[in-house]
Amino acid sequence: MTPQRVTLITLGVADLTRAKGFYAALGWVPHAASQDGVVFYQANGLVLGLFGVADLAADQGRPGAPLGTGALTLAQNFRTEAEVDAAWAAAVEAGAAPLKKPEKVFWGGFSGYYADPDGHVWEVAMNPFWPLEEDGSLYLPAQGGAED
Repeated sequence: MTPQRVTLITLGVADLTRAKGFYAALGWVPHAASQDGVVFYQANGLVLGLFGVADLAADQGRPGAPLGTGALTLAQNFRTEAEVDAAWAAAVEAGAAPLKKPEKVFWGGFSGYYADPDGHVWEVAMNPFWPLEEDGSLYLPAQGGAED
């Protein structure tokens, strides 16, 4: 078993139809494994799920628990600053709340943030020290930083 891995990220959403529409506007296509009440998206090596927030709390064994958002950032890395700008603009046009317009950042890259309609925060970034695989997958360099 490989303990250092993530295979499924599930986001609790207030309105599944609205959330599905938002992600569709970004070009995300639901997987056939989706069912009533839950939507799955196949990504590079993991699955993103959308699940009603009340149903998610109940599934966790905490019915009625107030599940929060914003303390976690999901990120998409891109090859160029132009791709970052385009992804950020597409999200805002699809209904995301703009949090930080993409800009050059202290660590040498370029990034911005938006929140989806349920408040889940996404970062869009270009990191010149972390090259992407052909399919967009990210593997950290052996040395892990700008020294490479």
